[in-house]
Amino acid sequence: MFSFRTGSLENQLDKALMNGRVGCFCTQNCWDTATGRYMYDLFADRGNLKSLFVPHDAELTPGTNHIQFSEDDVRGLDAIVVEIQDAGARYFNYTKDVLRLIETLAALGDEAPALYIVDHINPSGRIVEGSMPQIACEAHTPKVAHRHGLTLGELCNLYCNEIGANFALHVISALATDSTRQLLPWTIAPASDIPGMFTCGMYSGGGLWNNTTITPAIGTARPYEYLGAPFIRHSKLEVLPVSQGVLMRPCTFTPSTGRYEGELCRGYQIMLQPGTEYHSILHTLQLMRYFAERYSQFELLEGFEAKVADPVMVSYIKGEITFQDLKEHVKTEEQKWIRKAKRYCLYDDQPYRIK
Repeated sequence: MFSFRTGSLENQLDKALMNGRVGCFCTQNCWDTATGRYMYDLFADRGNLKSLFVPHDAELTPGTNHIQFSEDDVRGLDAIVVEIQDAGARYFNYTKDVLRLIETLAALGDEAPALYIVDHINPSGRIVEGSMPQIACEAHTPKVAHRHGLTLGELCNLYCNEIGANFALHVISALATDSTRQLLPWTIAPASDIPGMFTCGMYSGGGLWNNTTITPAIGTARPYEYLGAPFIRHSKLEVLPVSQGVLMRPCTFTPSTGRYEGELCRGYQIMLQPGTEYHSILHTLQLMRYFAERYSQFELLEGFEAKVADPVMVSYIKGEITFQDLKEHVKTEEQKWIRKAKRYCLYDDQPYRIK
């Protein structure tokens, strides 16, 4: 059973929410600007909050961007309320945790609690990039484009349909309250590696660097906007691939955590001129091919192919096809995904691709 609720969570009168045993699955982004409290405080005040699933350690602590739980933890609850801020790409850790939760509830069958998703606007917008998985991909990943253009509620509805889940799913509209209708809550960073709204436009492609020998500057203040490695050498004669409106500034940084922790990295800052529509996937693949042709130290590491889940993209990085071939492939795949995505849209605006 699926329902889309246009009223706020506080105004939902379901017995499971009013008197049932409630679990809250959330990040720091469940702060309500109107009431000055966290989503789970609603159920704590009612006296029926039984479980709280949150990231381990303090918020934004590097290396802890997951919410841990087991099947036994959710068994016996009447409702689970989810509120996180998705980042717009299919490999965002907290979103994958929510989809693992959906898999867990589906396995419980008739014992599964109802699932309520407090939806948020996608800070990456409705722009679509990339392709749906062409091969076996990472666990807890839906068949969506790399940058999917959906909200978390729409993604959860899609995933429930994909895996045949039959528990009750209810989505609380992102337009139900001022707090979720506006991007004001976005001032709360959703994860340690997603520090600001500018990050999301670079994350769909930039997230792929995590499975290579080049770091996307995890452990700095500007991850995914910067990239580099100790083996990179700057040259005044180099011409990096860029599209219109994109600049590449040579820079250095020393990550405080993650790959190359404490080591000086030479690399580049991706800079976008005002109004530029940036296709992060295509640009990232161009840069990977550029570095693969120039540095023997550049490697695609374990998990890369499952993450990108598109052999054509891997063929391009390896120099086996042209950039024009890659662009035509991506255009076709984006159009396929948009046709599928429209079936799950809960709001008036629609996903679209960069022309």
